[in-house]
Amino acid sequence: MRYTEGKVGRIFVVRLEDGDKLPEAIESFAQENKVSRGMCILVGGIKNGGKIVVGPEDSESMPVVPMIFGLKGVHEICAVGTIFPDRHGKPRLHMHAALGREGKTRSGCIRPGIEVWKLGEVIVLEITETTAHRKEDTEAGFNMLEP
Repeated sequence: MRYTEGKVGRIFVVRLEDGDKLPEAIESFAQENKVSRGMCILVGGIKNGGKIVVGPEDSESMPVVPMIFGLKGVHEICAVGTIFPDRHGKPRLHMHAALGREGKTRSGCIRPGIEVWKLGEVIVLEITETTAHRKEDTEAGFNMLEP
């Protein structure tokens, strides 16, 4: 385990609009408001056609090959994520969600292109006084949090 300590900075209440795309909308918001590090909580609706990662194809192979699941129909979403800067200093969102429709729930890591249906409510908690960031892990094939 590795860790670092920080402090809670500003708290933002954000309403996403119909058609806003994730993770771009939250990453753009973070960049515009100079939020480099933080935590997000999201509730709302997601349009038909979004994609989530539902696991690796093989837990032992590297780099990791993600299993992608396509959502069919509008889904309710409840999600939590973290924002940390990438190697270029840009805030990057890593968000996992539970998405429900017709009594069935899918869960996974959101992928670019998921669109908000009608509205999304987001709380962003800024984390200050830390240098935690995302570092590229070439063996795994994705960015890892580096406290």
